[in-house]
Formats: sequence, structure tokens, C-alpha cells
Amino acid sequence: MNRREFIILLGGAAAWPLAAHAQQATVPVVGFLSGRSLASDAHLVAAFRQALNDSGFVEGRNVAIEFRWAGGLLDRLPTLAADLVQRKLAVIFAGAADVHVGALQVAAATTPLVLATGGDPVALGVVDSLSRPGGNLTGVTVISAALWPKRLELLGQLIDRTNVIALLVNPSNATAFPATRELEAAASGFGQTVIVLNTRTESDFGAAFETLVGQRAGGLVVSDDALFQNSRETLVALAARHRVPTIYGRREYAETGGLISYGASTTDQYRQSGIYVGRILKGAKPADLPFLQPTKFELVINLKTAKALGLTVPLTLQAAADEVIE
Repeated sequence: MNRREFIILLGGAAAWPLAAHAQQATVPVVGFLSGRSLASDAHLVAAFRQALNDSGFVEGRNVAIEFRWAGGLLDRLPTLAADLVQRKLAVIFAGAADVHVGALQVAAATTPLVLATGGDPVALGVVDSLSRPGGNLTGVTVISAALWPKRLELLGQLIDRTNVIALLVNPSNATAFPATRELEAAASGFGQTVIVLNTRTESDFGAAFETLVGQRAGGLVVSDDALFQNSRETLVALAARHRVPTIYGRREYAETGGLISYGASTTDQYRQSGIYVGRILKGAKPADLPFLQPTKFELVINLKTAKALGLTVPLTLQAAADEVIE
């Protein structure tokens, strides 16, 4: 081997680590922003990862994920979103992050964003329309406000007629006002009035239940919110202690011991979001991806809790349920 060949070989060998580093640096990074916590959402993360896998992206191999959790403290979301934005990621997924519309709009100005929300993204002002979002943001929306009449109807099959229903909301959530408006409209159709219980932290729960009991509400509806989902064990325990028949929006509450839940499948929502993230990583533009709406809704009834409350669950309602917990 002559001197020239040796120098070329040595130069190539020295470049190997640089080439490997360059290849590693090209792995796209996905931001994952949530108002909740990994402890409450591990099954949703699994659904999101599986959808990415099905799209050809495996974490640790050809994609990386940066997680940011607010732990139910929704005021932290703008800071967490800003942190992800400055990292210049390939795409950001935001779950339960519609509570800070401004932060989402700032993020979407520079980074493709997939949003999983229970609110109406058009009413929130983040997209032009569901079918043609425009801009740099798309996702999956439940528009949970449309589910209130059904939830009142289901709760009404379990309890004696009541003129007063309580609604638990987090006023920090952008969907709190439309949720309140929609439930009040639905309740008026049943001849009921609504007591609105505003809670911003878990420490507010006790006072909210005291107000509910003091005003003789016959039942409670818990709105869809990261704070409540993250603290669902506390809420379920308070409902049991005060013997308040309560309906929730997600099956996890009934699985934790809540009386009844009805809503879109959150697991399916995160799966659909993961599919959209995969499509964007392959080059699709958010503006060309219409906002998806759920096709799968779940009714879950906890018979053990019903018995503890002295309630009888009609056989017809049990037959209609996706799951009956005994």
C-alpha cells in the first residue's frame, strides 16, 4: 500500500463516525405534548406508538419522540409547547392541549401540528374548516359538546327524576364555556337546571362536591378535561363518598370505579393521530389532511358502583353497553 492509498483509507475511516452521526441526526423527532401524565395515559401512548409503527416509524430506530407532560396543570402548556417549538421538530402532536389556543397557533406557525381535541377546532379559531383545515394544523376532534344530550339521557335511566344537575368544569379549558352552554341547552329539554362547578386544581374538588350536595343536585356530569382525567381516582372516590350518581366522558373513569361513562374512544383518537403524524413524516401537508371525527363511541357501566349507590341498571341499558364491569 503506497502513502497516497494509506492517507485515503485513513481519511475514510476517520469519516465513519461523522457519517454515522449525520445519519443519526437525520432521524425525525416528534414532539408529544399532553395536559395529562404518563401515569394516566400509558395506554394512549401505546396506541400512538403502534400507529407510528404501522406507518413504518419505530421509536429508537427511525424516529424519536420528545415527551412533555403538564400533569393536569394546564397553565404549564404554553411553556411546554414553546420548548418543543424551539427544538425545531419534524411534527408536534398535542393531546388535550386546546386549552391554550394561542400556544397552538404559535407552534403551528413553524412546525406541522396534529391536535387531538374534545373541542370544535373551527369554533376555537385554529382552522378554517374541518374538511379543509388550511395552514399547518390538523388532527382529530371529538366535539364532545354534541354528546351532552346523550349523557343526560343515560344518567336519567339510572336515577330518579331530578330537577337539578351539576356540571364539573375547569374554566382554564377553552372548551369549558361551550360545554356549559351545550349542557344547559340539553338540560332545559329535560326540564332541568344546571349548577356549574368551576375547579382549577384538585384542591378545589372537595368544595365543589359540598356545593353540589348543598344544592341537592341529583346527578353530576364531569366534563372532558386533562385535570379531571389525571385526578380521576380522586373524583371517583368523592362521588362514592357523597353518593352522587356521576357520568363521565371516558371509559377509564368507569374502570376506576365511576358509575357510567359515555364518549368517543380516546384510544382510537390517539391511534388516528399517530397515523396522521406518520403521514406528515412521509411528506403530507397538514392543510391537505381533513380533521377526523370519531366513528367509535363507548358506553361502560360499573355494576358494582351502581349497587353501592342503590341503583338498578335496566337490562336494556346493560345490553347496549360496550362493557359492563361487575
